[in-house]
Amino acid sequence: MIEQALNGVRVIDLSRILAGPWCTQNLADLGAEVIKIERPGTGDDTRRWGPPFMMSNDGSERTSAYFMCCNRNKKSVCLDFKNEDDRQKLMQLLRTADVVVENYRVGTLKKYGLDYESIRTLNPAVIYLSITGYGQDGPKAERPGYDYIFQGLGGLMSYTGRADGEPGAGPLRAGVAVVDVTTGMYATSAVLAALFQRSKTGRGGYLDIALLDVAVAMNANQASNFLVSGSPPERSGNAHPNLAPYEVFQASDGHFILAVGNDEQFARLCLMIDQPHWAHDPKFCSNANRLANLTELRGILAGAFLDAPREYWGRQLQARGISWGTVNSLDEVFKDEQVIHREMLRTTYHRDYGDMPVVRNPMLSDPQSRGAPIKSVPQLGEHTDEVLASLSKT
Repeated sequence: MIEQALNGVRVIDLSRILAGPWCTQNLADLGAEVIKIERPGTGDDTRRWGPPFMMSNDGSERTSAYFMCCNRNKKSVCLDFKNEDDRQKLMQLLRTADVVVENYRVGTLKKYGLDYESIRTLNPAVIYLSITGYGQDGPKAERPGYDYIFQGLGGLMSYTGRADGEPGAGPLRAGVAVVDVTTGMYATSAVLAALFQRSKTGRGGYLDIALLDVAVAMNANQASNFLVSGSPPERSGNAHPNLAPYEVFQASDGHFILAVGNDEQFARLCLMIDQPHWAHDPKFCSNANRLANLTELRGILAGAFLDAPREYWGRQLQARGISWGTVNSLDEVFKDEQVIHREMLRTTYHRDYGDMPVVRNPMLSDPQSRGAPIKSVPQLGEHTDEVLASLSKT
């Protein structure tokens, strides 16, 4: 079990919105004490990013679903570091920190003595993580930015969407903030590596994670395809740039994804739909040829799949070892038997809200970790008195 792997690690979380909180929630899920520092009266902007909101039992309080997705297992402390008294209290907390996470614009915290160089004089072993849009240096370092901006700047939107010439063609963003979430995951890995290194050297360090860097890195095979070929990838809708057929098809009752990974699987697919000769057709006999003739291949397969429902095709594909999956709405996702078995939907109890739904952290995957207790998202300033009182005892 790893849900208490970071027990005894204190994280001071100065981050807001999603990328930073996603990282610190991971650390909290792994057992770290995460103290989220919020502005008095308003807190993290995402507390108000709704609807939808979850209402307290008496209707006097509300918490946005957005805030709930990335702030469980944390403590909330209200301090305004522009106020000298509050800044001094925050400095006391930072002296006790193993990890500090912030996502302010470059130079903002230095004005208040809260930057890495200032904090490490008080706490030489601290691991200080800065998450920004463009990084700490370079010609664009001073610019602000959100996930959507980096889906465009990093290249993702240039090859995401329907192909030119098709209805609805044009750049398309992902339906969730993938750059923010991926940045949170890279940041988590960096912090864990820094903690491991500190355990051997005794030294802390500074981590500079940029959303733009992550957006470029997460292009993965698309970036590699470009660097090898010199040709930027084009939008191809739901088709895969390197495999065919590997995309969405419509059955008589809805959509499903067909993922053929090699020529042998394609031959089995052809037998399944009573068209064995397609496997030997020069236009389709190899993956490269299928990609070159994808429009024609897509058309003939689309016509075949309309004749039966998704579950029928699923049984046929499963029996032949060909990967497939339905395109699920979220209500279908949380009813899926495997999702239920893996306990991906959990609930946590809050005294003012009752049961609050949360999605299990995939890192906590063994059966015992899956059922580990989860603390609900904190109300604004819920732990201020408790945490500040503890400073007088240190």
